Amino acid sequence: MSLIAYGTAPTQDAPEAIDNNGFWPAVDPADFRQTHRIDTSIAPPRVSHALALAIADINRQLADWQTAQQAAGASTADDIPSLYWANPGYYLLLYRQAVYATAHALLMERYRDHSATGVGDERGQAKDFAADDYRRDARWAVAEITGRTHTTVELI
Repeated sequence: MSLIAYGTAPTQDAPEAIDNNGFWPAVDPADFRQTHRIDTSIAPPRVSHALALAIADINRQLADWQTAQQAAGASTADDIPSLYWANPGYYLLLYRQAVYATAHALLMERYRDHSATGVGDERGQAKDFAADDYRRDARWAVAEITGRTHTTVELI
């Protein structure tokens, strides 16, 4: 007879929040994992790296908007008054959505199945489509923050 004891392995410390530019808040990898259901098969350094890249990308897209808000007197995103119809923390919620969706897309693209079988390839294509959906979600969140519409249509 044998005994298998679960939970006796050393636990990893929760990764520290990723510092941001001072205007936007730090990003918590544990919150990202929980919110987007990222399992533990993806190592904490990879999650932190994807989040850091996503922060850089979203901050670049919002640089002009951030500058305008700072010129209007807001030192952080918390200082921006919510729109009359929006809940408190509206901009922070959208910012978090943009960063998390971008990071999730990056992770999905890097962790697609490497199987040579047709089933593995189909799962990989499904992940590519899902990554595109996450990128769309990020673009929409940035558009909401900046006050732009979600769709741009031009006649040819």
